[in-house]
Amino acid sequence: MKHLIPSAALMCTIIIWVGSINAVEYDENLIIYFDYEEFKGTVVPDMSGHGHDGKINGDVKQVEEGKRGKAAKFATGSFLDLDGPNIPADDIPTEAITVAAWINCEKTGGHHAIFNARASDSTWLVHPELRSEGNFRWLLRANGGVTIFDIRAGAAKYDEWLHYAGTYSVDAGLGILYINGKKVQEAPGKGKIAGDWGIGARVGYNIDNARPFTGLMDDLCIWKKALTQDEIKDLMENGPQPMAVSQKDKVAITWGRIKK
Repeated sequence: MKHLIPSAALMCTIIIWVGSINAVEYDENLIIYFDYEEFKGTVVPDMSGHGHDGKINGDVKQVEEGKRGKAAKFATGSFLDLDGPNIPADDIPTEAITVAAWINCEKTGGHHAIFNARASDSTWLVHPELRSEGNFRWLLRANGGVTIFDIRAGAAKYDEWLHYAGTYSVDAGLGILYINGKKVQEAPGKGKIAGDWGIGARVGYNIDNARPFTGLMDDLCIWKKALTQDEIKDLMENGPQPMAVSQKDKVAITWGRIKK
């Protein structure tokens, strides 16, 4: 009988622990998340649970000097290839989107592309950028190359951490650019975002090998929903929540909250 009480207590602890994990719901809208905490050879794992790992092309290194934990350092002309043509249509944002990342760019005299995707009809459908003119860009296009909106605003800074977030939803009919959690500019828009990444999708370099991101990047996230300003502020502080480890089993662990 002396051993029953510890065993029972241990069982209760296990049940409580498992229950707390299962209570965290899997967020299917978070389709890509690179926290850069782990590199596996030439691959950076996608921590969203969707399996859209980034294949390293060129010189992308893990460094300790991240905004939240570790970060990726992109040399000029280096990028992560997301194998855009093979990403399922259901994982590509068309009705709503958020692209967010911590960035720390070097002053190269050129544009810095955070993420880029190009549709099968050659539409350049998304441009989240730090621009050489000294501002930021947030642009989306529909099928056929029709521009939904093109925001160019804010004051770019180099060699320091900045948080970039661009949002859009068809329902709201509004594109919004946030820098460091503050709304910089909004623009009306209508129509769905082009619905395929058939020519490619990359982190850190345009599909035509232009606008190389040079510097540090942390917590790159892409959602199929438009985050609110409060959600973006929380994202800046805590990272995405919840974050999926296994899509199949719908088991999630809050790595975003743990990563500091």
